[in-house]
Amino acid sequence: MLSASFKPNNLIFSNASLLPQQFTLKNYTTGWMALGTPFSTFFWNSLLVCIGAVIGNVISCSMVAYAFARLNFKFKPLWFAIMLSTIMLPYHAIVVPQYILFKSIGWINTFLPLIVPKFLATDAFFIFLLVQFIRALPPELDESAQIDGCGPIQLFWRVILPLAKPALATTAIFTFIWTWGDFFTQLIFLNNQSSFTFPVALNSFLDSTGVSQYGSLFAMSLLALVPILIFFLLFQRLLTEGISTTGLKG
Repeated sequence: MLSASFKPNNLIFSNASLLPQQFTLKNYTTGWMALGTPFSTFFWNSLLVCIGAVIGNVISCSMVAYAFARLNFKFKPLWFAIMLSTIMLPYHAIVVPQYILFKSIGWINTFLPLIVPKFLATDAFFIFLLVQFIRALPPELDESAQIDGCGPIQLFWRVILPLAKPALATTAIFTFIWTWGDFFTQLIFLNNQSSFTFPVALNSFLDSTGVSQYGSLFAMSLLALVPILIFFLLFQRLLTEGISTTGLKG
């Protein structure tokens, strides 16, 4: 992809060499404005959706996971089983009812269908991940905090969240990566070009008539990888940070 982004369109498939025989930056200059809207617009759209999804998942999934891992309430095993069963439910089975719902409340062509559900803990995978992490924390920490007068909310905020940083970082990283590369959902709910995200905008380079701008597509696709790499490099340390290390830092 890197090599093809610097090749003229007529050499991308005719010359398989990794070193471009004809080096050009035209793919980047033309690709940036190829759709009539600067790609910076699509970049900020994707970034806004990803940040909203990350914040929503970290907050809501951690709260639900804390309830399942530490609190006692009626029918807890049943609700936990129902939550896990949603992991096996294909998204394509619920996209039509979701579309009808969001259209009825006027959310189509907005970022709300992509962000708001994240604040309702709809990603069961991350809930399960956080539940398993919180269950591994020593229950003696809860008892000590309760002796000091901490209630359930204070226990969650002051004890559980600081110790769960590695799991929260994992949730944030994978939410960002999956949301940034999510094409299907964003294509369903975003129809106006001004609201396109990076994946939907990249698809516009492929013409059903056979006239496709592959050079610009590769160039813009390469730029689309940069935020993912930066986000991962910023938070990769937290992925390997253990519970004991976090406890010592606390």
